[in-house]
Amino acid sequence: MKLRFASVSLALAASGCMLGPDYKRPDIETPDAYVQPTEPGDSIANLNWWEIYDDPQLQVLIARALENNKDLAIAIARIDEARARYGFVRADLFPNVDARFGASRGDSLGQSIPGLNPGITENYVLAGSVAWEVDLFGKLRRSTEAARAELLATEEARRAVMITLIADVAASYLLLVDLDARYDIAKRTLETRRKATGIIQSRFDEGIVPLLDVNQAQIEEADAAAQMYAFERDVIQVENLLSVLIGSNPGPVLRARDRTLTLRPPMVPAGLPSALLERRPDVRRAEQQLAAQTARIGVAEALRFPSLSLTGTLGFASTDLSDLLDGDSEIWDISGTFFAPLFNSGQNKRRVELEKARTQQLLYQYELTVLQALREVEDALGEIRTTYDEALARQAQVEAARSATTLSRARYDGGVTSYLEVLESERSLFRAELSESAIRRQQLVGLVNLYKALGGGWLR
Repeated sequence: MKLRFASVSLALAASGCMLGPDYKRPDIETPDAYVQPTEPGDSIANLNWWEIYDDPQLQVLIARALENNKDLAIAIARIDEARARYGFVRADLFPNVDARFGASRGDSLGQSIPGLNPGITENYVLAGSVAWEVDLFGKLRRSTEAARAELLATEEARRAVMITLIADVAASYLLLVDLDARYDIAKRTLETRRKATGIIQSRFDEGIVPLLDVNQAQIEEADAAAQMYAFERDVIQVENLLSVLIGSNPGPVLRARDRTLTLRPPMVPAGLPSALLERRPDVRRAEQQLAAQTARIGVAEALRFPSLSLTGTLGFASTDLSDLLDGDSEIWDISGTFFAPLFNSGQNKRRVELEKARTQQLLYQYELTVLQALREVEDALGEIRTTYDEALARQAQVEAARSATTLSRARYDGGVTSYLEVLESERSLFRAELSESAIRRQQLVGLVNLYKALGGGWLR
């Protein structure tokens, strides 16, 4: 009997079909090359983060972030949740096997009927049962397919968090180095202006220059001091941000204080646009979510068709525990339940339409994600190229401003010009030095943005 039950079950399972569409990757038209110029060769996305960021201290910070960051830990925990959900859903494909043992002793009949006293009775049952829903139309298999795609989507989400984390740590570190440089510029400018104020004050005391020159020098000195304190505040805030990113309590962050932000070449290899479909984790996640939703159409369609559930029980029952396992005490039964929806006011049909509409939404979301990925790469390539040219212009501006400051100071000492010319030259130099430091950082951040946009760094 047990063999017959198993044979029938396997035959029904083998004959079951799967309703709903099978997932197929949508045809996405991608350009053959990027609009912005790139260098030929292998994409920098194929480099790991420890190769692209040639800074030992930055590598330490990235490694600590990958180990301790809380957002990444949450993403990993979500993978564990999705994996458990996949196993939970997949278990419905297989029979449920249970065992039970029961024993009872009493005189319930005599208590319920006055005057009747049949005596104390005992009952013992030892049995096993099997219950299985035959997946005739693929409802359970489509559900499992959807759960598996969701699991893959959470894994891609973890990779997206990892890339974003690496980029955030790198960008914050570069900002911190830049703020150090701008703080040093402000501090150096403050010291220069303090000396100038002292000299002008002495000249005023001797009656050589008017009080206006003293006041103007004091204004510029105070401005440099205010800028220095503002940069110091920004340094503290960025250090605290970096501390949280690496999973530490807010506090100072070690970095190379003597590091100079060097210029990068204007073009870097980016590879082919079509590679984004395979590499960008957000694109891959959107595709897996679309695959999961496509499978749910099959689940909804299967709910419109009949379902078959099989159950079987085999065991022993006796009124005497010593006779429980005797052959005469054997009990068994096999049953099947065939359920067919007949009329539900179109509810099951609307369920299919609902899942199809959701699938269409995720298709558009996938296409939008691809477009956004292409845009981010183009933005980053343009950023690297233009900031390189801008940095060269800022460098020339600094050199000219230094020369102008020296000349205006000499002209003022010689009585040829007013102190306003000196102040304007010094202001121009101060602004130029700050802008040069900022644009050097921005160019390196552009490289970070390109690395992130290409989906690099998570193959580790």
